[in-house]
Formats: sequence, C-alpha cells, structure tokens
Amino acid sequence: MDRLKNYQNQLKGLNPQEILTWAVGTFGDKVALASSFGVEDQLLTHFASKIPNFRIFTLDTGRLFQETYDSMQRSMASYNITYEIYAPDNKELEEMIATKGPNLFYDSLENRKLCCKIRKINPLQRVLSGLDAWVTGLRAGQSATRAEVEPIEWDETNQIYKVNPLFACSEEELWKKVKEEKVVYNRLHDQGFPSIGCAPCTRAVAEGEDIRSGRWWWEAPEHKECGLHNRPVK
Repeated sequence: MDRLKNYQNQLKGLNPQEILTWAVGTFGDKVALASSFGVEDQLLTHFASKIPNFRIFTLDTGRLFQETYDSMQRSMASYNITYEIYAPDNKELEEMIATKGPNLFYDSLENRKLCCKIRKINPLQRVLSGLDAWVTGLRAGQSATRAEVEPIEWDETNQIYKVNPLFACSEEELWKKVKEEKVVYNRLHDQGFPSIGCAPCTRAVAEGEDIRSGRWWWEAPEHKECGLHNRPVK
C-alpha cells in the first residue's frame, strides 16, 4: 500500500508526541486514542492532552478494576479532559450472562473470546466505524504477538490505520518518561500489574515474568489477545 509506506516514511525519527501531532494533522477529528488506562495509554494521554481537541475513548467493559476507574477520574481532573465512553450492548450482555454465567471465560477459550467480543470488540467496532485511524499504546517488547509492531500499520480487521507512537519504546524507557513527565498512572502498576485489563482476567506477576503473563494466565501465550489487536506470531 503506497499510502501506508508514505506514512511510515513520514514517521521515521519522530518521537511519540510528534507522532501524535502528526496523526491529528493527517487525520483531523477522524483519529482517536484508545485508552485502557495502562501506563502506555496514560503516557499517550499526557501527551494528547496538550493537543487541542484530541479525542480519547475507552471501553467500559463493566468488569474493570476500581483502580482503573480511579485512574480515569484522576486523569479527567489532572488533564482537564473528557473521555468518549463505549459500553457493551445490554441485550448481548444479558443473554451471555444468563446462558453461560458471569465467569464463563474460565471454562473455555471459546467462551473467553465470546466475552471479549461482547464487552470489548463490538463496542470498539462502533467507535472505529467513524474513524480513519486509531492510536494505541502497543509496543514491540510487550509480547510475542506484538514483536512486529510498526509506528503506523493498516488494521486489516477494522479497515483503518493504526498508529503506535510507543512502538519502539522499551519498558525502562517508558517508565523513565512517566517519572520525568509526572504522568498520572494506574496504581495497579505499583501492585505488580504490568498489563491491566478486566479484573477477573488479570493478575499480578512475579518479577522477571513476561509482562503479559498475568493476562488470561490459564491460556497459552499465543492466545493472550482479546481480539482488539490480533496479530500473527512470527
């Protein structure tokens, strides 16, 4: 895709804040940052708050940690921003819980993917249907499924561009910047949670463990995606 290659060339050598500025200059109000209130998204929110009218959305699955909601509240106050909130469809959610129970995700991979679809994928598709590009906190060092992350990619599933300003940022570099910039971050990170998702499907990890090992810990590593960022393992 010639346009994608052109965009990738334009982003060479730019830092994360410059990439965000480029994204707004290129896509206008048709680009938005997706935040799940992990440290990557919080750093990007910190930068985005300095850009007028930068859109930020979040998926409220209904099963998030209280600390995650606290992060949202503190971010709204500290950065003087509002979030676009997308929640699951009531009828889909009610039917799923009534037929399979509230903790269906522990029973099978199929059930877990169904839960992710209703609580995350379907709401995401609603917001992305009105965008030309979305911004994520994906980093190449996060997991095997993300090793080939580029600064901008074509999201085949959603048929829009995906911008990843932190694609080359290491864990050490990330936290160094967070401390320097005094970024508001989720307090779960201080409790051993390097990756944060829904409360029933996320746990703290031991020092030295893979940073995604606390997500869906009962599943094989190649399955540790909810479907928001499906990528082939190379």
